[in-house]
Amino acid sequence: MFTYLQRLGKALMLPIAILPVAALLLRFGQPDLFDIAFVAKAGSSIFDNLALLFAVGIAIGLSKDNSGAAALSGMVGYFVLTEATIAINPDIRLGFFAGIIAGVISGHAYNRFYQVTLPDFLAFFAGKRLTPIMSGLFCLAMAFVCGEVWVYIQSGIDSFSLWMSESGSLGHFIYGVMNRGLIPFGLHYFLHSVFWFSLGECTKVGYEVATSLQYVCLNPELVSTLSIGQALPNLDGSIITEIASDVARGDLNRFFAGDPTAGVYMAWAYPIMMGGLPGAALAFYIATEKKKRPLIAGMLISLAFTAFLTGITEPIEFSFLFIAPGLYVVHALLSGLSMIITNSLGILHGFGFSAGFIDFVLNWGLATKAWMLIPLIIIFFMLYFVIFLSAIKIFKLAIPVPESDGTKTKSTEDTTLNPISYIQALGGKDNIKDVDACITRLRLKVTDSSLFDEEILKELGSKGVIKIGKTGAQVVLGPKAEAIAASIKKELKMC
Repeated sequence: MFTYLQRLGKALMLPIAILPVAALLLRFGQPDLFDIAFVAKAGSSIFDNLALLFAVGIAIGLSKDNSGAAALSGMVGYFVLTEATIAINPDIRLGFFAGIIAGVISGHAYNRFYQVTLPDFLAFFAGKRLTPIMSGLFCLAMAFVCGEVWVYIQSGIDSFSLWMSESGSLGHFIYGVMNRGLIPFGLHYFLHSVFWFSLGECTKVGYEVATSLQYVCLNPELVSTLSIGQALPNLDGSIITEIASDVARGDLNRFFAGDPTAGVYMAWAYPIMMGGLPGAALAFYIATEKKKRPLIAGMLISLAFTAFLTGITEPIEFSFLFIAPGLYVVHALLSGLSMIITNSLGILHGFGFSAGFIDFVLNWGLATKAWMLIPLIIIFFMLYFVIFLSAIKIFKLAIPVPESDGTKTKSTEDTTLNPISYIQALGGKDNIKDVDACITRLRLKVTDSSLFDEEILKELGSKGVIKIGKTGAQVVLGPKAEAIAASIKKELKMC
């Protein structure tokens, strides 16, 4: 089950990877940037159809060969599930969860039926052509179930989310700790799915003020009292020109839709990713013997800059997770603390991908009190530096130092990119049953994970290996993981 949840988490990454492009288009088109309406509309169209994109992306991610037929199955399943459920109970709106449910059903339907043969008179519908049909039928059955019981499921989800959002500092702290605590297991995207794409809702309203078209996302109950042509409440001189028919759900969606209350579950990450983790990298450098510092400087600068600029933190997090798990616990606790501080100060900020400098600057115009994040980033840089350096010295923690000066010969570089080297280090081709990747790690299904040569994997660039039982494993490689997974698949003729 744990391995399956990781596989599903990986499938969630495909639609999530679209968000940076959507956020860029949406922001560049806004009046406070380039004020290009059709560019903004292009970006908002992706957010408006995010549930459908999840259905397609998850179906592809779960399919055995990433087939386009699986994508079509996901689309068919999504339309059947959503419309049939509404026909049964008009008050039910599955929203984002419809995409997940349809994607999971369609991915498995594809794997089960894409090689099925039928009698000659039905041969046209056999194989991959059968999968959208079966997905539609299964989703029709699921629509009946959802139409009857989803109100109770949604009530449970809403209750949990409401408790978390209304429990103040305690709920914020728990969220921050869980956000980092689930990363080693690759399950953090399930937490994101609820809070980024499901928690809270607002309705987008377009209005003109001083001949400029702008948007805001408001409480659906308030919007129900508004109509096109009237003024927006508390904004003299405005004229409502458009009212969306669907609501935007989740902290991330609402932030980019213009909800002034969104960003609660994203702003906290900026002090950690732009300040805290670079501070931890500096602590590792200072704690290293002077004669060995040149050996580790290049790696730490690269990891720290990646976290600061893009918000991709797994490479640096996994660099100390295995040598000092206690430091990772401290990291998770400090993330919870950041969540408490940012929300107590009323700071709201968001991102399309992750909390790095690019998103920090790009989305400044949508944020609330964004300037207050700057001193917090500096404070958390110092906090991480002092705590990590003190812990390393007090507990005499080992600092991983490469055996060379960090300059690779051509043959060494070729080895680190050679799929045969990875296959051998993973126990040989007969040991590998399946290989895939998310942003920073290989996700493997193997015969026996004890056959891994972890020293060789480390030489090839691994920041750590996570073993899930005997047959599941993850190898943290950083952003090159996707390319390496593809090369391994090609070598093993898996694709």
